[in-house]
Amino acid sequence: MSEPLYVPVLPARPHAVEAYRRLAPDVRAALMPLWNIPPLTAGTPAGLDAAVQRFVAPVSAAHRHHGGWIDAPFADGEQIRVLAGSLAVHSEWGRLLPVTGPERDEAQQTSALETGRRCGSGVGLRVRVPGEWDGGTAEAVRSLLTRAGPSVPVDLLLDMGEVLGDRPEADKEALRALDALVPLTAWRTAAVLGGGFPRVTADLLERGLREEPRTDWSMWHGMRTSGRAYLPLLGYGDYGVQHTGALAQVPRPNSGGGPPWGALRYTTESSYVLCKVLNRGDDRIAVNRRAARWITELPGFRARGGAGEAWLRGCADGPLTSPKGTGGPLQWLWAGHTQHLTYVARCLSGGRTGR
Repeated sequence: MSEPLYVPVLPARPHAVEAYRRLAPDVRAALMPLWNIPPLTAGTPAGLDAAVQRFVAPVSAAHRHHGGWIDAPFADGEQIRVLAGSLAVHSEWGRLLPVTGPERDEAQQTSALETGRRCGSGVGLRVRVPGEWDGGTAEAVRSLLTRAGPSVPVDLLLDMGEVLGDRPEADKEALRALDALVPLTAWRTAAVLGGGFPRVTADLLERGLREEPRTDWSMWHGMRTSGRAYLPLLGYGDYGVQHTGALAQVPRPNSGGGPPWGALRYTTESSYVLCKVLNRGDDRIAVNRRAARWITELPGFRARGGAGEAWLRGCADGPLTSPKGTGGPLQWLWAGHTQHLTYVARCLSGGRTGR
């Protein structure tokens, strides 16, 4: 079992793909993302296939040189057959590995295992632990491993889901799960995933610059002090700078809807920093540039961190007479993700991915 350095859990949406594309090449090489197709509402097989390709093709194009996993966690039973054929094409290219889990529909499990066996890519086993560890899950995982057989390499993706302040013992929950799961097989890789970014609401942003603790990062460090023999072999994963529930958002048509506000996001050593920005209105330019300036003036701001920091500096320093560079929802999200992914990868690698 060897480690992926960093496994970000990302939506297969334009802003996240753009963030991945904008990473420095050496930082991108340190990542192995778990991409998630959003809920799909297409009514016919042809429509469903087109919808899948719309989300997966850009992800696949961004992974010409590095690997990742591709998952469709919201697919229902009727969608699985069509999804299986669509996703297998990208797995056969050897970059996007199929994913299944012990709670998935049997047809989905079979499809993922067969794709992993046929392509030689193996399969990611996503084991969810949204609360206390259920010992019965280990038996379900054992059964799935038996079906995979020794010819299919299997990666363990222990997904803790939302890890906020109301789960102070998430590190212990993760360790109980790993104690049961690690001995089951010779896992090709293993990673622990968790989302500590808060749900962004208007109330959360009303008091200017807001700092929220990185509870997912705290969980990881709590685990590292346990002394378990398998800890050096584990990779770290998080949900980037979005709440875990963002994966389940149904894509909206580009109709100009949505709230008139958004948020700039920045990751520091111990906190997620958020600041309100405006999507429209007479004060938009001034408010957005001021928000970016507040972030660039933080003691922990890394002026030469990467593309995310460069965008924030440009927004902060731009003229009040022009809206250019003040962004919109997609730009705010990709800038936040790019900065976060770069920072976490560099922290995990101890600086080996550059400065």
